[in-house]
Amino acid sequence: MNILAIGGSDPSSGAGIQSDIKAAQVLGANCFTTITAITAQNSSKFIGAEPVSAKSILAQMDSILSDFPVDVITIGMVYDSEIIKKIYSRLKDLKIPIVLDPVIKSTTHGILLKADAISTLKRLLIPISHTITPNVAEAEILSGIKIRKSQDLVRAAQVLSKIGAKNIIITGHKFAKNKIGDFVYYNKKQESIYGKPIPSQNHGSGCNFAIALAFSIAQKKDIFESARFAKQFTNDAILSAQKLGRGIKMTNPKQDKIKSELGDAIIQFEDLEQISSYIPECQTNFVFAKQKSKSIGDIVGVSGRIVRAGKSAITAGTLEYGGSQHVATAVLMMQKKFPKVRSGLNIRYNEGIIRKFAKSGAKIVSYDRKSEPQSSKSKENSSISWGIGQAIKKSASAPDIIYHTGDYGKEPMIIVFGTTPQDVLKKISKIL
Repeated sequence: MNILAIGGSDPSSGAGIQSDIKAAQVLGANCFTTITAITAQNSSKFIGAEPVSAKSILAQMDSILSDFPVDVITIGMVYDSEIIKKIYSRLKDLKIPIVLDPVIKSTTHGILLKADAISTLKRLLIPISHTITPNVAEAEILSGIKIRKSQDLVRAAQVLSKIGAKNIIITGHKFAKNKIGDFVYYNKKQESIYGKPIPSQNHGSGCNFAIALAFSIAQKKDIFESARFAKQFTNDAILSAQKLGRGIKMTNPKQDKIKSELGDAIIQFEDLEQISSYIPECQTNFVFAKQKSKSIGDIVGVSGRIVRAGKSAITAGTLEYGGSQHVATAVLMMQKKFPKVRSGLNIRYNEGIIRKFAKSGAKIVSYDRKSEPQSSKSKENSSISWGIGQAIKKSASAPDIIYHTGDYGKEPMIIVFGTTPQDVLKKISKIL
């Protein structure tokens, strides 16, 4: 994926273009840049800023857009009206989603947008953006609404919508006890996404949020899914923040290797020829567990499903710890006896598929759901634990495939297991 980040340079790399590049790299995206201003700042103070000439900004954008395919654009610091006008002139006719983070002041109290440029930003950049991500203070300035209670978030979003904002995320509100929320507003639909407050001040969280949001939007996720993904990414970056200087901490986006490895495997799974025909009615989930997992909270899965869409398979949801119930429980049960098994994926059952697996040399075991005791059936989420336990009871080595042929109201199913997501993919590829 290619992201074009437009914004100011921060020599401390806490925010701005340097922060955008770091976050994009962690997400596995390539980040092109256009620098709008050169700031002098560190973890303690904001010293000053000088705008880059509008001519140079246009040349930077042209150099990228004339050569590379760009999937999504982020806009941060734009500083003055002349810069805004040049950015608008180059981007207004593009069919590329734009995420606008309308930064007005830095965490260290530097001016990032001149007061007389706010009306220009509202008139030109907000209407061409896919999503805008002001914090509460910025939303107050842009909308003219004082945000003192939760209903004020709705009023501010409605004003911004009338200006031309299509999707609005007002970040960092504190209208729920012991929680910090991001208010998402789209087409009169609204939702606050909450997380635990982190008391220490930090530099760079807004930039991290915008890049992660853009990354998810470019993957065709809806605005609510994208906001949840961006919040989690940003929260992780804040929790990993480093105190590098004498002042506030710098956010530190980190790559979750389990999520990254599973994400890469899911992309490859979606690209497998005719894979949509292997997706069951209940759809598919693909999971990857930590070593020595103790609960499904230690296992990453798709929070929705991998679904059949015509002849294609697409992921509807984000990768989350605890994102899967059924397949994650199956892997958890396998790990208890065979600790090296950390990944699994469910596909539809038929006898032909089982024969293909047998021909490939896979070790196959099964269980009969009709034999499940009523005590297990009546206990929520216990059927899969019972079934996997029955299937592997007499196995001396880990099976590659476990299946059942269904029961009344229960779809027959195959689960493919492996040590890693790539191991699971290899086993599935052998039967295609």
